[in-house]
Amino acid sequence: MKKGGAGVGNAKRKRFGAYLAQLRRDARKSQRQLAETLCRISATASVTRHEISRWERGERVPAVWLPALATALDVPLDSLERSAAHARGEDVGTASRSPAEAFAYFLPDHDVELGPLANHTGRRVGASTAAALADRAHGLRLADDVIAGGDLLAPALRELNAAVRLYRETTHSEETGRSLLSSIGELAQIAGWIASDAGEHEQAARAYRLGASAAREAGDLALVGNLAGSLAYQLSNTGHEDDGLSLAQAALEEAGPDAPAKARALYLDRVAWAHTKAGNAQPAMRALAEAHEAMTAEDTQESPVWAYWVSPEELDVMDARVYTELRKPLRAVPLLQEVLSRYDSTHTRELALYLSWLAVALVDANEPEEAAKTARRMLDLSADSASDRTARRNRIVLTKLEPHRDIPEVRDLLSTHAA
Repeated sequence: MKKGGAGVGNAKRKRFGAYLAQLRRDARKSQRQLAETLCRISATASVTRHEISRWERGERVPAVWLPALATALDVPLDSLERSAAHARGEDVGTASRSPAEAFAYFLPDHDVELGPLANHTGRRVGASTAAALADRAHGLRLADDVIAGGDLLAPALRELNAAVRLYRETTHSEETGRSLLSSIGELAQIAGWIASDAGEHEQAARAYRLGASAAREAGDLALVGNLAGSLAYQLSNTGHEDDGLSLAQAALEEAGPDAPAKARALYLDRVAWAHTKAGNAQPAMRALAEAHEAMTAEDTQESPVWAYWVSPEELDVMDARVYTELRKPLRAVPLLQEVLSRYDSTHTRELALYLSWLAVALVDANEPEEAAKTARRMLDLSADSASDRTARRNRIVLTKLEPHRDIPEVRDLLSTHAA
């Protein structure tokens, strides 16, 4: 596992504190009640509410109190010990966390304000309002197909904030409330995805946490899995490979084998990518095969609306990306060429991203001239794109071509895009 400086250590302690706070709330105990329980278990009076608060804020990581905490909170001691060791910066293998640990660790909801305002008597809304909000969430997803994150982030955040205000400042039935919460979760997922595309990773993580809290409250487990998998994907792509793998596996396990086929295929694809980024070639390949099996399995549930884009072609793209990352260009190139030959040209960002993978695979296949041609098309498509993901891929492709500068086609491309 990679280790960072003091900032990383503080973040780990805070995540452990959030995990501990979630366990306490699940046990229906206040901080004072937990302190009193610990004192009874240990037959001492040395734990106070203030000490519990320090643990949950991440200021300290308990050590000698872990066995008593496990008893008081009715959780396995080894789970607490692994999480505490990770918070202290010890190499414990984050992928060994249980799904419940991973969700509470990476997606804590203790600081998410979603409940209706106390004593609020605002206007009453019903099913039509909930349906309209769901339509707005889907409209934002469709906009993301053709608009880059940097251009769409501000409108996306406005939509999300307005949805939260609508839920908190109105009255509604329990059924309508669940529908509103699911739409908040969907808006948060796509807003997080847009923020990540714009390079605003902290903003994305906050949106995912909000969305997970809303989806949990609505009882929408498939959506919780999508939010967790989205954050896992970001972690895998931003230097937190072990954490990304831990959360991607948790999303898959939490959804279970009865999740809608498209959702399960998506979760498995994210597990495959997380394994790839963590350097686990064989588990990545197995997850890819399982994703295709899930996609073709008989579906006993209706696919969620947000999974509209998950298709056999998209699974092929992930296959090719994994093959490219694992330096298997003879598998990657034909797949990408086939998908790109019939890809919707209005989705310019996705088209540019997929071309970037093809360019890298062509270099690995010792076809630098064809790679340069592909890269030129990619760069032309993304010239005015406000997408951080695309900009990163552009730099990767140009760096990959640099050793072949003596080839005229490559030299011309690198000279044109030297900046």
